[in-house]
Amino acid sequence: MIQLRGVGKTYNQGVALRPTSLQLETGQVTALIGPSGCGKSTLLRLVAGLITPSSGEVLIDGQQMDANSAQTLRRQLGYVIQDGGLFPHLTARQNVELMARHLGGGAEVDRRTADLAELTHFPQDALDRYPLELSGGQRQRVGLMRALALDPATLLLDEPLGALDPLVRHALQTDLKEIFVRLKKTVVLVTHDMGEAAYLADRIVLLQDGAVVQDGTLDDFQTRPATPFVTEFLNAQRAVVAL
Repeated sequence: MIQLRGVGKTYNQGVALRPTSLQLETGQVTALIGPSGCGKSTLLRLVAGLITPSSGEVLIDGQQMDANSAQTLRRQLGYVIQDGGLFPHLTARQNVELMARHLGGGAEVDRRTADLAELTHFPQDALDRYPLELSGGQRQRVGLMRALALDPATLLLDEPLGALDPLVRHALQTDLKEIFVRLKKTVVLVTHDMGEAAYLADRIVLLQDGAVVQDGTLDDFQTRPATPFVTEFLNAQRAVVAL
């Protein structure tokens, strides 16, 4: 379980996230959605311990994320960013196995990589290619494999499909859905796309100007919008209205 208790983040240029309290249940897929600059990626980075809150606290299974606990708690979290965030001088295999090798894994690391390639539909014969030799969709699959390498309890995905063309994005959405169902991990996904959020997530959290404006399902958003902005956001994504 992930808990945010009054978590806020401010910078010199202003407020990135207003004090927010959320409880993300074990095994649930939650989508954080909203326009650019609304605070969704900030919220995800706070959960990951990549930035520290200006107020409040983040707890992972009851333990507070802080400078003393961050290194240990991050091993329970797999993190995926747009385009995979791969090291260009390492092969796909080396990117996936980097932390496992650092922690002293042996032959089981090879087996884990082979299993993850099968899970993510990544070709085994491409594992020894460098990121520049891979397609955008393949790089994203490597990023996902790397995030799963240590079998974390939670997956955090920051707009992982945003840079992909529609056909590749559709294929990866289908594969992600299958992976989420199969692994039953806690997942927090950042996206701009309400259709993607509705397809992949059990729960949708919509943010505006650094604050949560509605938390629920697509049906909640369509039939019981909390504010006019909710309806405006839905109407701006025409394909969702027909879902």
